Amino acid sequence: VQLVESGGGLVQPGGSLRLSCAAAGFTFGATNIGWFRQAPGKEREGIACIAYYDGQTAYAGSAMGRFTISIDKDDNTVYLQMNSLKVEDTAVYYCATDRALRCGPGWLGPERYGMDHWGKGTLVTVSS
Repeated sequence: VQLVESGGGLVQPGGSLRLSCAAAGFTFGATNIGWFRQAPGKEREGIACIAYYDGQTAYAGSAMGRFTISIDKDDNTVYLQMNSLKVEDTAVYYCATDRALRCGPGWLGPERYGMDHWGKGTLVTVSS
């Protein structure tokens, strides 16, 4: 079981990036998937999640209106489209899955629960 993030990089403020989270060795079915991030010197925080079976989503305030999480079930990949990026979005971005914790407030903000699986992260740097 492996989650592989990609799509990070250096972008100017106001720019966009799309992160991908590919599942290797398993399918996302009947689970919840989310994106976390950890900025230097800060704790890891959940910013978005999606429930596989009905597509319900939830976003942290910092992501609301700028980030969009989605699933491509054919490709077994979860995406995070990030627009209007700010310097404070600079962080390592991780995807995670959990079967028991339904997508919702429990996924958002400071990490409080042990997720089933984690990826190794992809670095996003927003700088001019």
